[in-house]
Amino acid sequence: MTGTPVSSVPPHCPRSDCRYHRCAIGWRWKRHGTYTRQCEPRVIPRYRCGHCGATFSSQSFSNTYYLKRPDLLVAVAHRMVTCAGYRQMAREARCSPSTIARMAGRLGRFALLYMTANRPRGTIEEPVALDGFEGFAFSQYQPLHLNLVVGTESHYLYAFTQSSLRRKGRMTDAQKKRRARLEALHGRPDPKAIEKDSAQALAIAAPLAQALVVRSDEHQAYPRALARLPHLHITHERTPSTDARTASNPLFPVNLKDLHLRHNSANHKRETIAFSKRHQGAIDRAAWLLCWLNECKPFSERHGGGTPAMRAGLRATRLGIETLLSQRLFVTRTELPQVWRHYYFAMVDTPGIQNPRRHLLKLAL
Repeated sequence: MTGTPVSSVPPHCPRSDCRYHRCAIGWRWKRHGTYTRQCEPRVIPRYRCGHCGATFSSQSFSNTYYLKRPDLLVAVAHRMVTCAGYRQMAREARCSPSTIARMAGRLGRFALLYMTANRPRGTIEEPVALDGFEGFAFSQYQPLHLNLVVGTESHYLYAFTQSSLRRKGRMTDAQKKRRARLEALHGRPDPKAIEKDSAQALAIAAPLAQALVVRSDEHQAYPRALARLPHLHITHERTPSTDARTASNPLFPVNLKDLHLRHNSANHKRETIAFSKRHQGAIDRAAWLLCWLNECKPFSERHGGGTPAMRAGLRATRLGIETLLSQRLFVTRTELPQVWRHYYFAMVDTPGIQNPRRHLLKLAL
């Protein structure tokens, strides 16, 4: 079954308070019986840690751990990149839409861990394109901005961050008054959000001191964002946003990511009722889609050309979703960037939603 460990030998102790959780050198364990469940595989082996004495099973190392419907994980992962809405998925799976939403959150958290654990090491050897994708969550009075850093040669997404924005553009007098009421109630979004979060995205993409070519449009926040990164020697190349968004445009790689976000995500379609109801939900869904684009989707549907991860030299073959989800990753064994750790534990609030759900489970993904 997809999601089960590839080996019957446990790789490390799954308990984060055990000394052999992060490093299994010298670790001892012994078998501790089995248990039977209704889904395949039905017989699950159990083990006992020889150091801390904790018992666990092979399911502790599976991405379906702690799930009542483990059969849904891969199915939902496929449908989340095919522009399906949560209620459409729930009707097909005969479950509650909230079950699908929780599954999407799990996939988003896994994507953050995977992109961190499997990112290119060392310096970036290609120019990167920096741009933002704009959508909204909860209501059109709460726009959000996804800041993307994409390799211009490999099309590999190195990092992303999310910014909450103030509604702008043409509005009626009634809409302006409603915006003022909402801002008086919930506060006004940070006017420097794009500047700060773009700098964070670049810091995640290039944490080491290096020379880096950054290509962007003429957004006024980007020069200020680059000035926040003294460890990088940056050459900034700017392209007017009015230029045709063809393959010859220097920003084509990041524009293509914007297109995929709009095309493959039901929550980012224009004039849709499937929009994200929480900012955290938009982050979770975007994280999984961007991870899938890096690892699973060929550069060209017609001509192939390898995935962005292959073009970046990270692996030799394309991964399927089943392979991608075959092994569980632990947040306690992964050095997540601080902003992604904030996303992982669902700490992004949505104005208007009281008592937001956090990710507080200590043992589950």
